[in-house]
Amino acid sequence: MQKLSSRIITLGTAAGPSLAPHRAQSSNLLIVNGTYYVVDAGDGVARRLARAGVDVRDIGTIFITHHHDDHTSGLGTLLSIAWDRQRTKPINVYGPPRTQELVKAAVQYFAISAEIRIADGGRTVPIDRVFFGHDVGTGVIYQDANIKVTAVENSHFDFHTGQASGKHKSYAYRFETPDRVIVFTGDTGPSDAVTELANSADLLVTETSSCEERKQAMIKDGRWQAMSPAEQTGIMRQATQGHMTLDDIGHVATRANVKTVTLSHLTQRVGTDDYAPWAEEVKKHFAGQVLVAKDLMEF
Repeated sequence: MQKLSSRIITLGTAAGPSLAPHRAQSSNLLIVNGTYYVVDAGDGVARRLARAGVDVRDIGTIFITHHHDDHTSGLGTLLSIAWDRQRTKPINVYGPPRTQELVKAAVQYFAISAEIRIADGGRTVPIDRVFFGHDVGTGVIYQDANIKVTAVENSHFDFHTGQASGKHKSYAYRFETPDRVIVFTGDTGPSDAVTELANSADLLVTETSSCEERKQAMIKDGRWQAMSPAEQTGIMRQATQGHMTLDDIGHVATRANVKTVTLSHLTQRVGTDDYAPWAEEVKKHFAGQVLVAKDLMEF
């Protein structure tokens, strides 16, 4: 069998904002011809990279799908550790509008520590000369010798109303490598744009959600009881309109004619970490292979 030049490692596979004992929050590592690309950077990404045997100094390109904290909260730590470990080449972070603002905020957060470490000795390059955020639109947003990256806006925030309507953007990404096409849906509801983006992809890494499981998890840990009725209504609207059902995933994969679906960004289940029944639900509408991701699995 020919060895692929591209590899995917699902670093973190838990949907937020819940904390899971055996799953970090959303993050993925794409390796193409020995070059590393990170897709999303939820809490735990730096530790998962260490477990995968990857030196954070070698991470130079990061893509963010959207700015919910379960996709970004580990970004600052990842950047700071890379700087602490003598990274001097730029680290570029690409994502929807406000990504530049996000990176500047991360730099500001770690600026005090960086100032102290420079005073301690061993570092001379200011931290703000290493990290750069880039707000990108849709279409082809990045290309180098290894990959071509295309973005579309998905429907994760389409339900927003009032002043928030249209303000926040959420992307899905298509990575074309020398031997495979890999698509990350990001967080999204049903979306014709995402289905088109995923056309004939070898691997579709999809968010995976259950509205009822999410509600039961919130009831169990007390979040639901702490919400006002308006907040309960709002979070259920987000869960039903801003995410795909298992049926939706199967239909998207079939219409897009993808080869393999990997279920990630998994909503916490109450009392179990078994997602095999969810894969079976997707298979009712998709004849291809359906895999359930765990942290540090390779595809």
